[in-house]
Amino acid sequence: MSTAIDQVVDEIRSAWRFRWPGLITAFIVAILGWAVVFALPDVYEADARIFVDTRTALKPVLQGLDLDQDVGAQLNFVRQSLLAGPRLRAIAEQTGVLPLSETDPLKRAKVLADLAKDINLSVSSAADRTDTEATRTAAGSIYGIAYQNGDRARALKVVQTLLTTLVDETLGGKREGSEAAQRFLGTQIKDYEQRLRAAEDRLADFKKRNVGLMPTEQGGYFTQLQAETDAAAKAETDLSIVAARRAELEKQLRGDTAISATAVTPNVGGVAGVGGSGDTVTRIRETQARLDDLLQRFTDKHPDVIATRAELEDLKSRRQAEVDSLRRGDAAAIAASGAGNNPVYQSIQLALNQAQVEAATLRGQLGQHLAKVAELKKRLNTAPQVEAEFAALDRDYSVNKAQYTALLANYEKARLGERADNAGSVRFEVVQPPTALINPVAPRRVLMIGSVLLAALALGAGMAYVLHVLHPVVSSVRGLTDLTGLPVIGVVGAAFPIQLRAGARRDARKFAAGAACLVLALTVALVLNWAHVRIPLGIQS
Repeated sequence: MSTAIDQVVDEIRSAWRFRWPGLITAFIVAILGWAVVFALPDVYEADARIFVDTRTALKPVLQGLDLDQDVGAQLNFVRQSLLAGPRLRAIAEQTGVLPLSETDPLKRAKVLADLAKDINLSVSSAADRTDTEATRTAAGSIYGIAYQNGDRARALKVVQTLLTTLVDETLGGKREGSEAAQRFLGTQIKDYEQRLRAAEDRLADFKKRNVGLMPTEQGGYFTQLQAETDAAAKAETDLSIVAARRAELEKQLRGDTAISATAVTPNVGGVAGVGGSGDTVTRIRETQARLDDLLQRFTDKHPDVIATRAELEDLKSRRQAEVDSLRRGDAAAIAASGAGNNPVYQSIQLALNQAQVEAATLRGQLGQHLAKVAELKKRLNTAPQVEAEFAALDRDYSVNKAQYTALLANYEKARLGERADNAGSVRFEVVQPPTALINPVAPRRVLMIGSVLLAALALGAGMAYVLHVLHPVVSSVRGLTDLTGLPVIGVVGAAFPIQLRAGARRDARKFAAGAACLVLALTVALVLNWAHVRIPLGIQS
């Protein structure tokens, strides 16, 4: 380890002989390097940030009421188009980056390419930032614009122009899209309005020419025919049921139950000499009782018994004739017998009358349904074709009406969306207006001045070492031993050591003075940088 150190020390001592060439080299390199540093143009950076909120308070209110346009996509399109094409050229000419007098296509293309390279457009989510209260609470995006240029005022102007263009082009694109949609929808509405009117006219004319053959609310031709056939069958079934009930009621009315019920209550309203059913039965009972009384007192040959028995037989014959008349439904017999006043007879007669009325009604309905079926069957060859033509015309009318209604609704949505845009459905808020620091952001001259000094010292040391390699000497006993491979017996000292030490001190003071000059030059460079002194050599950054 000590051997390696001794070798390094020997090399340094040998190279120290050329310290003045090394110092001069370092001084020259430092001066030239600092000149280049001061010749580099200043670069100023201007930046701005804008907050874009596409979900304002109007957004949920207008949900489903306006045409949904993707503002984010429009923003991205504008952001990308700012760095190319006519927009970039317009911005360059407006801000003076591209002089209007420049006509060389290659130079113009280079200026535009450099401008696009120096512009930095960024986007970030507002939820991830904590700069302001708006960015903490709103759910939107923050768009950043930054640009570097040697002219601070021009950098600010470029950023301001980019910011204005971003907002105007986004809103203008959205508004232009809404207007284009309205123009398209207006044209389509007029077209479908004409189609709808033509379809209405054709449908109305068809209805006039086919009155009575049109489908009704109950359905088309075959539906009506089937409905009338079913109704006629139902009427026949109901009529047969009513006929059976009427026959049963007539049977009950002529039966023993109804007739015998007429004998329960005498004919209160009867007239003497005519007699009613109830009166005949009463007289039969009375005559039978009187006959029984006479037979207890007299024999069968007694004139009173014979007369009473003849009278009883006559009453029974009369009663049988009344019963036969009632069974036949003789109105005179019914009136004479007083059966119409009996509740049982009346209820049966009322049910019978209702059955007869119902039967008459069903017969009328059956006739109407059968007549309708016959009428529909006569139109079997024409009605289906009419119905098919009507369905085609109605379908064409319905399609045109649906399209017209949908287009009209979308047109109203587009108009509402345009009014919402004017009311602020998309909010642009400048979080940071275009600003630029007074001091340039590049180049970092203090760092570069120090770097140049270190490079100059390294080159000076390298120069001394190279001269040592070109003109080597032996500076130590070890070096001589290593060089010759022979042992050193003795070392002869300097003849005049005092003069040598004095010369060495003078040389050291001179070298210190030279190094101080280098330090002084460094100080001057730092002062000049602080004073913003620049060397106009036209070097581009």
